[in-house]
Amino acid sequence: MNGFYQYELEQRKRLGYPPFSTLVRLEVRDQNASTAQGEAQKLAAKLGQVLVSGNWKQTTMIGPVPSFFAKLGGYYRWQIILRGPDPVALLRDDAIGRRLVDWRVEVDPISLL
Repeated sequence: MNGFYQYELEQRKRLGYPPFSTLVRLEVRDQNASTAQGEAQKLAAKLGQVLVSGNWKQTTMIGPVPSFFAKLGGYYRWQIILRGPDPVALLRDDAIGRRLVDWRVEVDPISLL
């Protein structure tokens, strides 16, 4: 058991996962597949701009990509993952925060599925 713990901890550190960094999962859902994808792409473009212009060198963005279960309960789901020392602070930026009204935001989510 101790061997698994040590291995997992080393992998998390190497990959920049909690507890060595913070993850934020942003998920948008819509009954229309194109709308969900379009909203995810728009937010990702804006996040990319802010990451570059705001000098967020230690924060990375993964996505946008369809969620693992791309359609659930009649809704298409797309997600963006932010990883870094404090990606939550990035979401406080007015240019980003206004866009999150219809988004589900999870800090250090239990699962990325």
